[in-house]
Amino acid sequence: MERPEVLTDLDVAGTSRTAGSVMKKLPEVTLAFWIMKIAATTLGETAGDLFAQTLRLGYFLTTVALFLIFVVTLVVQLRSSRYNPFFYWTVILSTSMAGTTMSDFMNRDASARYLSDGATRLGWGPQGLGLGYPAGAAILISILLAIFLAWKLSGMTFQIRDIVTFRGEALFWSAILVSNTLGTSMGDFLSDSSGLGYAGGALLVTGLLAVLVALMKVPVVPNVLLFWIAFVLTRPLGATAGDFLTKPVAKGGLDLGTAGSSAVLLAVLCGMMTYAQVQERRSAARRRRPEPREPRLRATPGSTADAPPRAADG
Repeated sequence: MERPEVLTDLDVAGTSRTAGSVMKKLPEVTLAFWIMKIAATTLGETAGDLFAQTLRLGYFLTTVALFLIFVVTLVVQLRSSRYNPFFYWTVILSTSMAGTTMSDFMNRDASARYLSDGATRLGWGPQGLGLGYPAGAAILISILLAIFLAWKLSGMTFQIRDIVTFRGEALFWSAILVSNTLGTSMGDFLSDSSGLGYAGGALLVTGLLAVLVALMKVPVVPNVLLFWIAFVLTRPLGATAGDFLTKPVAKGGLDLGTAGSSAVLLAVLCGMMTYAQVQERRSAARRRRPEPREPRLRATPGSTADAPPRAADG
């Protein structure tokens, strides 16, 4: 029986190269992929808040610093000749952290509602553009659609497992950065402005992800669309989960602190990256292993294996 399609097999129009014909740069998207994605985005939320709010560097300075870190990690990933889990997930983490403060800088302002612990300002420079969540989300959605349009017009595949060119990776990571920033805006809106709170926002996003899983069995819905919607939605799930871990109990959080929560999440993510690295090495070893050759039959004395062919009767 044919194996059912999963959310990760981004099937799009056009032919697909076989897995063994290219050196893959991006991971196979499995259940472990989604778990690591949620862990990385939750860590991105808590770590971004740690630098911007707890250490009071402010949204502007933190955004500049984290964007530079993203550029460095991206260069390492692009220069790599094959998929390396540590390189890949470090870029995902840096996009999540940068996306957190980029979203905060776009949407928030210097009003007291965004400050804590008696702070009157955060860091040096502008405190925020104060666009608000709807306007910020509209801008980010427009940018994300423009990236996908450019991607479509380039003629390059949307299938993650087949992205091996520099331009393809550049488009992929541009979409990742914007989608993580958009997801942060959505998560903050659910937590701060929707009235659902941190736990309610997380439950809502989890329900939407369950709907996407159900839509995988609907043939008319493209899997590539489901993947990117899920990729965006895991970011607000991480944002609301991160806020739930770190915010004060009076605001509906667990008040575990940004430093402690970030340390635990980093340990979980590093453990999973190590596991992914071990699995990748095992897979590479299996691919390099030569296929067993079929044994040849040896003739035994008196057998007809070596006998010359008989002429046809008659």
